[in-house]
Amino acid sequence: MGVGASRAVIEACLQERCLPLMGTALLAEYEDVLNRAALFRDCRLDAQEREELLDIFLSYCEWTRVYYLWRPNLPDEADNHLVELAVAGAARYVVTRNLRDLRAMELQFPGLRPVSPEDFLKEL
Repeated sequence: MGVGASRAVIEACLQERCLPLMGTALLAEYEDVLNRAALFRDCRLDAQEREELLDIFLSYCEWTRVYYLWRPNLPDEADNHLVELAVAGAARYVVTRNLRDLRAMELQFPGLRPVSPEDFLKEL
């Protein structure tokens, strides 16, 4: 794994200090990113090890079905699935580095906050 707050959030999930939600769109996004070889050129894990790490992470996730689409909501249409997943799973946080777009939600959901990995760790 890498270093920094994002790694620490993943560790917190694996230590069951928080429960990550997973849905179809987010899983597809994770798999897409893992298949971008250029992103992992300097990674100490090979492709199979990264896939195994994803499988381990998924075993700690709560599979959440999204039954209602909240659109249009975010400036970047491709990010709407994150809010939909969070609402469907009654999440309190969306942990992301893309705070600018998520804070620009047209629809507001009481109790749901986009936070950076660093701020999320402070909340744990």
